[in-house]
Amino acid sequence: MKRGEKGEEQAVNHLLEQGCRIAERNWRSGRKGEIDIIAYDGEVLVFVEVKTRSRGSLGGPLEAVTAAKRKQLTRLATDYLYRTGLYGRVDCRFDVVGIMSAPGGVKLEHIRDAFRG
Repeated sequence: MKRGEKGEEQAVNHLLEQGCRIAERNWRSGRKGEIDIIAYDGEVLVFVEVKTRSRGSLGGPLEAVTAAKRKQLTRLATDYLYRTGLYGRVDCRFDVVGIMSAPGGVKLEHIRDAFRG
């Protein structure tokens, strides 16, 4: 299992522990790109970007999500909402889950509503 896949698995487990329901994993919209995880947190639909970083990487998980990546994820989320008939019918947010290798294991950082503000 690659590092990114391992990180996504850890993120899914974390979300499940937080009471989320996983709706999709690695959802693709043709060649436009992929959303790592789509989940429900109660009635809120959450689009989750997972960033796996090795020890010594500069910056945290949020810094790893560039403006271009945010724009791409927003477009993908809109596409998902239209395709599923959910556009305008659910509240949504974007979360970033960072998985960073740390001494003795991994450190997980979950940033809720990461694109707001």
